[in-house]
Amino acid sequence: MTLAARTDRNTATIAELLDQEQERFRLTHPRSAEAWEEGQRHFLYGGPSHWMRRWAGGFPVYAAQAKGAHIRDIDGQDYVDFALGDTGGMCGHAPEAVTRAALRQLQNGTTMMLPTEDSLWVGAELTRRFGLPYWTLTTSATDANRGAIRIARMITGRPKVLVFSGCYHGGVEEAHVEIRDGRVGLRNMIHPNGVDHSTVSRVVEFNDVEALEQALSAGDVACVLTEPLMTNFGMIPVADGFHKALREITRRTGTVLIIDETHTISNGPGGYTGQHGLEPDILVAGKAIAGGIPAGVFGVSQEIAERLWAIVPKVNPRVRQSAHLGIGGTLAGNALTVATMRAVLEEVLTPANFELMTANATRLAEGARDLIKARELPWHVTQIGARAEIMFMPKPPRNGADVIASRRGDLETLLHAYYMNEGILVTPFHTMFLMCPATTAEQVDRHTEVFGRFVDLLADAGVS
Repeated sequence: MTLAARTDRNTATIAELLDQEQERFRLTHPRSAEAWEEGQRHFLYGGPSHWMRRWAGGFPVYAAQAKGAHIRDIDGQDYVDFALGDTGGMCGHAPEAVTRAALRQLQNGTTMMLPTEDSLWVGAELTRRFGLPYWTLTTSATDANRGAIRIARMITGRPKVLVFSGCYHGGVEEAHVEIRDGRVGLRNMIHPNGVDHSTVSRVVEFNDVEALEQALSAGDVACVLTEPLMTNFGMIPVADGFHKALREITRRTGTVLIIDETHTISNGPGGYTGQHGLEPDILVAGKAIAGGIPAGVFGVSQEIAERLWAIVPKVNPRVRQSAHLGIGGTLAGNALTVATMRAVLEEVLTPANFELMTANATRLAEGARDLIKARELPWHVTQIGARAEIMFMPKPPRNGADVIASRRGDLETLLHAYYMNEGILVTPFHTMFLMCPATTAEQVDRHTEVFGRFVDLLADAGVS
């Protein structure tokens, strides 16, 4: 049998297996199915957020209750949750410290457009963890990235933002580009939205020092916006020496370096930056930073702050509207967010909890690797800190082009649907697992058992 014929057979078989899993899902989730139909009448894409339509069962489950690493839906089905709200729930669902802080602040006012004493503690703790002296709070990591980009343009006078192909930084227009078939275009069929991306964006492959050097040599790039290692296109590890080269080149070319730790905060209390001693000019975080309450933060170095203050003075008592900057919103830094952020940083995302979370991620990764090795499957598992991912390709990708060339989206979708039927949730965009402080070794072992049965399902169906 030729490779093409074998691939065609696999594709047909995987499609049949997916139909079976989606039918099994439909039969066991009648209330969620009815709710999803009702949602079509009221929401633009069926749910409160268009992201909620991405689940592999054909429709999402409707959640009734979540606690720790456990979710129960309105059909009474139970799940071990390794998705954790695509990182927003990394603290676990309804952690007691966050719940207490939120309830206390709800009784004292949620948003007054005034600072609270909690903010003093939060600011000092962000500096201690991440090493940058000055911080601003936003309502999302997207807004934090937008603020960081705006500041970079203000202080450099340059128009362009460089990102790496396959990146994701929220709704930031400049990051909606990728390289595919050697050409630069918009990712995921995103509409250009009236933006000429050739004038605002530049994109190169991750880990490509030569391409980075060339892209920054023109002197028109205000900033590089990057994750410390890529997590949104499948996990792409960073090559040895890349961060050193990235920092040297950005400094030499006068380019601001923005590191987005929204996902990689799962590495430890100071994220990947703290763990590996990186030196960003601006650092961004969001999602988990306030325990699931919408929030983002960005911090700037002393040099960036002073360059910004030269344009917009830090203190000007005669001009009250002295620091609008085009950044933020009325609810940014509200008292409720600040109270829950303090609870997260003080009581939840602690060194001891990160040690536990990382141990469970290691346990999950090793269990999956053992199965892959025993069955001689051309797959691999990547783990960093409290996060792990199974990818249906022989070795970790070096860049976005590797992912495009080798990724098995059909197998990912089938695995996700199978997981849901077996009571496991993973992030629906790729097979990434995240641990929270409440995740247990027993829940991890449950995954290893289910993953083993999935491998058996493929073997029985003759899928290779």
